[in-house]
Amino acid sequence: MKKFRKVLDGLTTSSPGGTLGSPSCGSAAGTPTSAPTPKEIDIQETLLSENFQLCKTVRHGFPYQPTALAFDPVQKILAIGSRSGGVRILGRPGVDCYCQHESGAAVLQLQFLINEGALVTACADDTLHLWNLRQRRPAVLHSLKFNRERITFCHLPFQSKWLYVGTERGNTHIVNIESFILSGYVIMWNKAIELSTKTHPGPVVHLSDSPKDEGKLLIGFEGGTIVQWDLRVKKTDFRIYYDEAIHSVSWHHEGKQFMCSHSDGSLTLWNLRNTSKPFQVTFPHGKIQKDGRKESCKPILKVEYKTLRSSEPFVIFSGGLSYDKAGRRPTLTIMHGKAITVLEMDYPIVEFMVLCETPYINEVQEPYAVVVLLEKDLIVVDLTQSNFPVFENPYPMDVHESPVTCTAYFADCPPDIIPILYSIGAKHKKTGYSQKEWPITGGTWTLGSHTYPEIIITGHADGSVKFWDASAITLQMLYKLKTSKVFEKPKPVEGRAAELVEEDPFAVQMVSWCPQSRIFCVVGISSHIILYRFSKNDANTQIVSLEVRLQCEPEDVITPSENENNPCFTEPGSHSPQHHHQYPVSPGSRTPESAKDSVPCLKVRERVVRVPPGYQSDLVIQLLWVDGEPPQQITSLDVNSAYGLLAFGNCNGLAVVDYLQKTLLLCMSTLDLYGATDPYQRLTRSPRRNRQSTSDFSMRGLSNFYSDSKKRIRTSYQSLTELTDNQQSVDMERSKSPTSVKGPGRKLSLPTDLKTDLDHVNGHCTSPISQSCSAGKPRIPMGPEGPRLSRRGAGRPPFRKAQSAACMEISLPVSHTEVGHASRRAMLQQFHGVTMYSHDEHHTTTSYCWSERESRENSFSRSRSSSVSSIDRDTKEAITTLQFGESYGRKSDVLPTPCLWVGTSLGVVLLIPMSIPTDQEERMEEPVTIGPSGAVQMLKGSVLRFGFMDYMGTVIQSPYEVWRDLNAPEDPDRPRRRKLVNFSPSSSQDACGEGHLAVVCSERQAKVFLMPSQSCLYVHNITESSFVLRADVVSVCNSVCLACFCANGHVMTLSLPSLRPLMDVNYLPLTDMRIARTFCFTNGGQALYLSSPTEIQRITYSQEMCDNLQEMLGELFTPIETPEAQNRGFLKGFFGGNSQTFDREELFGEAAAGKASRSLAQHIPGQAGMEGMKVAASGVVGDLARARIALDERGQRLGELEDRTALMMTSAETFSKHAHELMLKCKDKKWYQF
Repeated sequence: MKKFRKVLDGLTTSSPGGTLGSPSCGSAAGTPTSAPTPKEIDIQETLLSENFQLCKTVRHGFPYQPTALAFDPVQKILAIGSRSGGVRILGRPGVDCYCQHESGAAVLQLQFLINEGALVTACADDTLHLWNLRQRRPAVLHSLKFNRERITFCHLPFQSKWLYVGTERGNTHIVNIESFILSGYVIMWNKAIELSTKTHPGPVVHLSDSPKDEGKLLIGFEGGTIVQWDLRVKKTDFRIYYDEAIHSVSWHHEGKQFMCSHSDGSLTLWNLRNTSKPFQVTFPHGKIQKDGRKESCKPILKVEYKTLRSSEPFVIFSGGLSYDKAGRRPTLTIMHGKAITVLEMDYPIVEFMVLCETPYINEVQEPYAVVVLLEKDLIVVDLTQSNFPVFENPYPMDVHESPVTCTAYFADCPPDIIPILYSIGAKHKKTGYSQKEWPITGGTWTLGSHTYPEIIITGHADGSVKFWDASAITLQMLYKLKTSKVFEKPKPVEGRAAELVEEDPFAVQMVSWCPQSRIFCVVGISSHIILYRFSKNDANTQIVSLEVRLQCEPEDVITPSENENNPCFTEPGSHSPQHHHQYPVSPGSRTPESAKDSVPCLKVRERVVRVPPGYQSDLVIQLLWVDGEPPQQITSLDVNSAYGLLAFGNCNGLAVVDYLQKTLLLCMSTLDLYGATDPYQRLTRSPRRNRQSTSDFSMRGLSNFYSDSKKRIRTSYQSLTELTDNQQSVDMERSKSPTSVKGPGRKLSLPTDLKTDLDHVNGHCTSPISQSCSAGKPRIPMGPEGPRLSRRGAGRPPFRKAQSAACMEISLPVSHTEVGHASRRAMLQQFHGVTMYSHDEHHTTTSYCWSERESRENSFSRSRSSSVSSIDRDTKEAITTLQFGESYGRKSDVLPTPCLWVGTSLGVVLLIPMSIPTDQEERMEEPVTIGPSGAVQMLKGSVLRFGFMDYMGTVIQSPYEVWRDLNAPEDPDRPRRRKLVNFSPSSSQDACGEGHLAVVCSERQAKVFLMPSQSCLYVHNITESSFVLRADVVSVCNSVCLACFCANGHVMTLSLPSLRPLMDVNYLPLTDMRIARTFCFTNGGQALYLSSPTEIQRITYSQEMCDNLQEMLGELFTPIETPEAQNRGFLKGFFGGNSQTFDREELFGEAAAGKASRSLAQHIPGQAGMEGMKVAASGVVGDLARARIALDERGQRLGELEDRTALMMTSAETFSKHAHELMLKCKDKKWYQF
């Protein structure tokens, strides 16, 4: 139990933790500041370090960059391998497991041990791995590393423990699956081909045993050679030489013929009776030209030849289209008799596999579906219907349907919200799917006991927003909202203007959602905000638009008319809602950018539209162009349904909107919010230079810099490596003039196609373009190649694309000429809303290049230098976080009032009290008054998060309005009235006195303030060498803590209010900006981030959830009896149709084949095997599972013993019969007759 002392109001204004809250007030973890403490208050901090443990829970979405596919026909589970070394194993909905190879090598091939609960993976580092799937978290049991040869193909016969491995040299090795040791039996390539052959046959591309005789192995070489090898006599039965390269081979189930696919788009059918030439050659998509020649076709990469009892066989293949038609989509062709069906795919085909009823290759296959693995999708085609419909995919494989740009995670939501969203979203589902059940039904999954409603929200580049049900570690889409429907469609343009059209003008930048009131806000990349209300009824509505001119700088005023249109502080109600554009220039007009003024980036639909049930737009807020300058990106947002207010800010200032009255209440620059309490020393600047036309300058990259024309400067003291605790030195550094800096300046460069994913990490301006907070025009640094000219189209925001949060990278190379200067400072300032300028164009400069690409080698590079240059740069203070709540706006306040907490990129906390009418009628008519009080607190780094607690240690939630359907029919007996739920700080602590605690977290520090005295009680320096990316006050184990995620990959938790460190785990190095963009915490000790462009990774930092995770995960393996082989007729077996029995142990065992060379392959025992088994065996559930597995294995052994006994009895009876016949035959013979 921790104690802290309450400080009475007004008694600590002279203490070290006073109003300014200097960094020197405490540097150790949880250091309390000295102050008079007349009264003690006990707060029980129940959280301990033992309550925290970090581990991954589940991964959702489509496997990124898939490479391989496998299916177990008995267990009915599917495995997908990826280029990054990951393996996803899927069963019935809820059974979804992710495994990762430690090496990270790409998975080349997957092979299930059918109905054995094991999986073999072959990786690009020439290593074979055996995974145990009989535990909830699979683990590697054995590994085999090939040293001298490259693995190209693997084949594991059904019910065999010997794995055939083909190599790049053309050799075939054999591995024992049980011991994972290489056999001494090797099929060398030079023995497989004829001695007279002068060329190498190429790598092994196919291996399969004959359905007719397991002792015959068919080997396909890339060069066109096919060999059937007799394993018993160690020689070839036949050799086939074909002119075209071979890609795949597929047997007919009778074992008398097989089909090959080739690089020229042909299919060849070979009969074993005559292997000198193919029995049939077909070009399925090759037409005969006028000159009689076949047109050239693309290679057929894979073919499957499957038979049916009731109809003709299926021939299914990928590729083979003719080259004459450019731009054709990838296809899967299904040939059934004379009918040919071509299925066009949206993405290239990686692999496909036909699902059959039987696992035996020598029986009629009876295919019922085909699984097609695409580069960015997984589909299953129903083969039992003539039109070949697609099964509806139950997995969340469409997370990346449009690139994800932001995420939000809400745990412990109201229980009624998920069914409502699902019922409305189900009305808009696609139709035309197969009516049959999803064929991948393996594994078992039950709803765990520790479940509660969870919702994940993803924003996308096309402006869509998706709500996902994330309860019980599953993911299912509930509802999809398209924000682009609010705006008019951009008109198509031609010629050069087409290059200037915004590619993703509706991209979602951030979202804000109140589950209780169901108010939902979306911030778009075109500097727009859309407020939605939820309704169960459709309605005819006209979208209300409010335009805001947030360019509040007195220095920018050049005409009286501009000053009139840009008030820095407006009277309440002075702004009326603007339903129509009142300016002569419309967003769609082709006006030069230098002449664009007071127009938004997008045009809102003005006509009355009918909106379906669900989220319906209530208000659209758009920032306007100002004097040819595009509006800056919105960096922070908060909405409160009880107050009916919406606040947002950017690097220009703050705006507050009353969305009930549809009016703008406040529009002020950040500088004006301070009033007389400005903590910085401001210097005037030289007069503005003459304006120049922006159309002559580049607006895309950071090659265009803004002029040093502002009269006020603000410099940041944020750096990654040098922080001073001396407030005086910080203030001195901030007051320096940029022109007094000695040494070379620095410039930033950016590719012209940079997307804006980097724009708002932590809600800050991070795009170099969006950092241009000066109202001056761009200045072009002249280089050897001269100025780069680029113009934006009319109405276009200063970004070309909305970058997916899934494909970002930041790279900060350091020039060898400036090793002494730190690129880390440059990265941090770009990362958190600080603009960097070149102060001297004539000095040598170092460029920091930001690049964007989707590659598996995304890196978050750090500078090799740890020193920081003392260059001061002209910066604009951005609003980084906002929070409405009941608090004390002034030290003299006795009762809490509605307040707005404001955090800036320079670490300043501002408190703005508000006066809101309480009566419902007055609220809709009377104005809301807002008056900045000048209360200022300071922290190191940009402010990230606010949190509020009462004196009992309970989190104080923001007040909200209970949801009501505004479109529901009126009931005269029960009029609809606003019902507010208010969490006042004084409601539950009358015995403890008035006041509350405010928790503030920045990039470097966390502080706890006592309100209303504004005294700093505790301070903790979170990090010195890095910076915090995400922070949140969350509930864990019936208590609260502060959770932080740093750029160096550390996940930390701090107790509240004492800020005592509880957990610090180096979990995830920040390899790319995607993680920083999408990482978010939630209650219950959970978090998530986008681990790849297509996958969401959920983690937990709660020990309780880690303990219950085994119960929540699904079982991959379920004991199922292997289907019996069909009885073959006597005549069919007698005339050569039977498959001969074959003892592989006798041939491949050490006794017969000897040992393989030790230098050929190295056996690596799996370290995670026993550990994983111990984890699976923990608890009663694990004991039962282990007992069940042991019984199953014992039953299997008893079954095998019974089969062997029956076989021995049959042999004994046969022997007795033959002996009796021989005795009768020789009974009457004399001795001389023998």
